[in-house]
Amino acid sequence: MNFRRQLALNAYYYGSLPLRAWCKKSRGAPVCVLFYHRVADANPNPWTIPTRQFIRQMKWLRSRFELVSLEEAQRRIRLEWNDVPTVSITFDDGYADNCDSALPWLIERDIPLTYFVASQFVLENKAFPHDIAHGVRLSPNTPEQLAELAEQGVEIGAHTRTHADLGKITDKAQLRDEVLGGARELAEMVGRPMRYFAFPFGLHENMQAYVFELARQERWRGVCSAYGGYNFAGDDAFHLQRIHGDPEMVRLKNWLTVDPRKVAAERRYQYQRLACSTPSAAVGAISS
Repeated sequence: MNFRRQLALNAYYYGSLPLRAWCKKSRGAPVCVLFYHRVADANPNPWTIPTRQFIRQMKWLRSRFELVSLEEAQRRIRLEWNDVPTVSITFDDGYADNCDSALPWLIERDIPLTYFVASQFVLENKAFPHDIAHGVRLSPNTPEQLAELAEQGVEIGAHTRTHADLGKITDKAQLRDEVLGGARELAEMVGRPMRYFAFPFGLHENMQAYVFELARQERWRGVCSAYGGYNFAGDDAFHLQRIHGDPEMVRLKNWLTVDPRKVAAERRYQYQRLACSTPSAAVGAISS
């Protein structure tokens, strides 16, 4: 972030503090779910945050929020009112670098986290296409690492088999293979069933109502998006809206203390309405 933009964001952040306080008073404290991808100091890219910056963010979060599991986050969303600033930490994809510093740091401090993994890259030990396109082949986690993380209390979640854009897939069998096949492969690796699923990319156009129906059929506890958004008490707790763990500290502070502009612009993905309006595509296809 350039200096002028950072200065402007700082001015906005501090200048809007009264409005943020009013928003919290009128709607309560949101339950925020953060997502990261890779914490490392080598081969930086847009989805990597340096170790020092990540730990700085975690220390700031610990001093101002209750850091909870996704299960506890959902419990608070189901309440009529939430006064407690709350954050849940998640990771996407499954990078081996995360086991060097970031995950041990969190585990040692009993900070709950959910780790969403695209199974094929782990099983075949191959780099993600977005890393190859960026010119660097980065190592995924190994099955042994995932099993050890699960033993240490980390919630392993499903993230498809091939990190597919599910919004572009029209074939129901392929969707089931990506979503359910990936979950089964991960369950075999870690010796326990999946309870949560996160859409790769996670924007509105990358999602499908049918996938939510598959998740409910499997009795999973929740599905995560990644387009940004707050989860207030009384919202749908099955669909957890997540906010990117931005490397810029001021931007993270701005989002997690409830940016009034983000609240005003929020457009929650209405998978229930879509499922009801297209029963043959969303519900009836489950039994096909």
